[in-house]
Amino acid sequence: VQLQASGGGLVQAGGSLRLSCQVSGTVFKANDMDWFRQSPGKERELVAAISGDGSTKYADSVQGRFTISRDLAKSAVYLQMSSLKPEDTAVYYCHAPQIGRHLNQWGRGTQVTVSS
Repeated sequence: VQLQASGGGLVQAGGSLRLSCQVSGTVFKANDMDWFRQSPGKERELVAAISGDGSTKYADSVQGRFTISRDLAKSAVYLQMSSLKPEDTAVYYCHAPQIGRHLNQWGRGTQVTVSS
């Protein structure tokens, strides 16, 4: 199983980015999927999650600005980020608690940098 995150980049405060997480190597069903982020010197934190039934949850710091979604046909999970702030600067990782028999799967991160 591979999770490949992409879509990061440099954006000005107030701007938007859309991160993608492509899942390959397995049949992608309505699995629970998460986005985490990690800034230098800080612990990795959960940003957004989508469960098998499509319900979502967000960190308080991104509530109302970020949206997680899933496209089963494309085996992908997305994180739409709007009204970005400098404090959103981090490496963003997609994560699957379980896909089939594969537990705790992480993708390589994608860097998001928000300039003030």
